[in-house]
Amino acid sequence: MRTTTVLALTASLLSTTKAFTIRQKEDAGAPKVVSLQTERRFVPDPVARNRLRRRKGEGETTLENAIGGYYINVTIGTPGGIFSLHLDTGSADTWVNAPSSSLCQAKSRPCGYSGTYSANDSSTYEYISNNFDITYVDGSGARGDYASDTFTIGDNIILDRLQFGIGYSSTNAQGLVGIGYALSEVQTRAGLPAYNNLPVQMVADGLINSNAYSIWLNDLDAPYGTILFGGVDPAKYEGDLLTLPVQTPQKGVYRNLMVTMTGLSLSQSHSSSNGDGGNTTQVSEDNLALAVLLDTGSTLTYLHRDLVRPLYDAIGVTIMPNPQGELDGYVPCSFRSSSKSVIFSFTSELQITVPMDELVLNQTTNGKLPRMPDGVTDACLFGIQERNGTGSNTLGDTFLRSAYVVFDLDNNEISMAQTKFNATTTEVREIKKGKGGVPGAKAVENPVEATSGLSDDQGGIYENGVAGELRVGMGMAWGLLVGVAMVFLGL
Repeated sequence: MRTTTVLALTASLLSTTKAFTIRQKEDAGAPKVVSLQTERRFVPDPVARNRLRRRKGEGETTLENAIGGYYINVTIGTPGGIFSLHLDTGSADTWVNAPSSSLCQAKSRPCGYSGTYSANDSSTYEYISNNFDITYVDGSGARGDYASDTFTIGDNIILDRLQFGIGYSSTNAQGLVGIGYALSEVQTRAGLPAYNNLPVQMVADGLINSNAYSIWLNDLDAPYGTILFGGVDPAKYEGDLLTLPVQTPQKGVYRNLMVTMTGLSLSQSHSSSNGDGGNTTQVSEDNLALAVLLDTGSTLTYLHRDLVRPLYDAIGVTIMPNPQGELDGYVPCSFRSSSKSVIFSFTSELQITVPMDELVLNQTTNGKLPRMPDGVTDACLFGIQERNGTGSNTLGDTFLRSAYVVFDLDNNEISMAQTKFNATTTEVREIKKGKGGVPGAKAVENPVEATSGLSDDQGGIYENGVAGELRVGMGMAWGLLVGVAMVFLGL
């Protein structure tokens, strides 16, 4: 029954969404910024959605946050077909399902909410290669061709040609728009050069100046947020916008949007991002220098147990079975009214405060909340969970809603500030090309290089890490779970 409820929700995605475009005209002096408005939707089971890890190794338009992911409505081909694709900072490929895949042909039409692409139906389709093969940790994924076609965001932001994957064989019901580093594209693993993914192609087509974008997700209860390609909005954050270098296990080679986290603390209030002196309890050790992935595709935040367990002890989080029988952290739902907050530190200058009400999440089964061990108190999922086994330490939506983040891929930098929840004004400014092109951003003094979290081992986080291959991202997990469930049920 829980699966049926979730599928009904996702199947309504396209039918309840309106795509529209509002973008500065390319008049002299007008900023080159493309604004994507986010719409938040209910997440019935964020743990199930994030349980799997992504593949091995590596104007204005309405953008929807459905089942935990942020979706953008796009049109592909001539005549155009409408798609609702997951927008993800943790990957780089755009891909869609083909209607002929056995998954999409199931009676319940699991691919219906995201859309399917038929090459024969588009007069502007061009075949590129058969190298598209995205694989997940459990061996599932999508396989097919790389192609190119016209790609329209909203009503009139048109890319004449964008390369993307077509999943002719797929076990994942949702398509995706990856906006991470091009070096993480699937075809690079076949020894082929990286191609222009969406933000790179937007630069090439003159829609934006630089491969850089900012996100403002707003708070847990807010229906809307914003992603700006090529721009920042100072009206959406408070304090200084401070810049950190992207961390990488191989010098000069950038595949993942990671920065160094230097501390984790519990505060008795959430009045500022700089803590509250004696009312703050540090739960990390002084020598923490942990690489963390900033991933819009992950509903929750996942950290090493060396950080999570002392944080749980300080807050009073209970580890107990979730509806799937796996152990997760829960708190009484009444904790939502607590004045406490969790502080993430990146240097002594840059700290992001996450209020407790952003970390207490409803997780229902058949419309009912689970119970704490006393059998009486309603239990809510805690927004910071223990990382399972290998993989990246990930700051997902439960962190990102409290941070205003600028991803500057051209300069391998990420800038952050404390978000301003429910801001009602806007002050969009254009990101210029070149070093120092992010308006108002200032580099932190003496940035810390990561000494752990860059490798794919299971050791402690207070030791020097050995650079190795990364397994990153969580954003595609839910579509995979939906697809597998439908096949299993014979739908």
